Amino acid sequence: MNQDKLETFTLDGQPIPFSAGQTIIQAAMAAGVYIPHLCFHPEFKPHGSCKLCTVKVNGRQTASCTYFAQANLVVESNITELNDERRALLQMLFVEGNHFCPSCEKSGDCQLQATAYELKMMSPHFDHFFPDRPVDATHPDYLLDFNRCILCSLCVRASRDVDGKAVFALSGRGINSHLIVNAESGNLVDTDFSSTDKAAHICPVGVILKKRVGFAVPIGQRRFDAQPISAQPLSKEDV
Repeated sequence: MNQDKLETFTLDGQPIPFSAGQTIIQAAMAAGVYIPHLCFHPEFKPHGSCKLCTVKVNGRQTASCTYFAQANLVVESNITELNDERRALLQMLFVEGNHFCPSCEKSGDCQLQATAYELKMMSPHFDHFFPDRPVDATHPDYLLDFNRCILCSLCVRASRDVDGKAVFALSGRGINSHLIVNAESGNLVDTDFSSTDKAAHICPVGVILKKRVGFAVPIGQRRFDAQPISAQPLSKEDV
């Protein structure tokens, strides 16, 4: 694609080329510019649930995953106001679940953890909820640790839209929202979930874990140990 012929908008003062139909975050990603996000994934329609990708467009806040790029837009992302709000959202996600990074198999590969590091989140700030959430070890190959779920719905969308199985769903409303397995027993073993499913590999945190490979890659040698998340924006090749 010849970017010289593409129209552009500015993101934090930098010209970003875009093609028709691209959203702000898609164009930024294609240009190698990081906008914090958790529920966005390049293979799925935008969901707009985490609000972490919120930017200012011509002075007004909007989700960059749902706002279509237009010529001459003035977009702000990496500014104090928005980063403060993002930190608050991350702090709430940490306290609403049971995220104990030092003992987590996903540490160093976790998008939530890496984003918190990127935004210099130094403390949870709010009181921890310490919810009582189950661990499902019924499946022969996969473990589900619901303690780490951030309700991004990526596994729900992957299972439904790519795998055609609808293994996962979100249940409840508001603070009572939670991830469930679509089986009468509620157990993963009673579904047709398999290692070839898109949903098996898409969780950005540590909910869906493959058994018998825990800590095969030592902490300190994992993806975000090598480079911060802003230096390696998510792309289709990552999943």
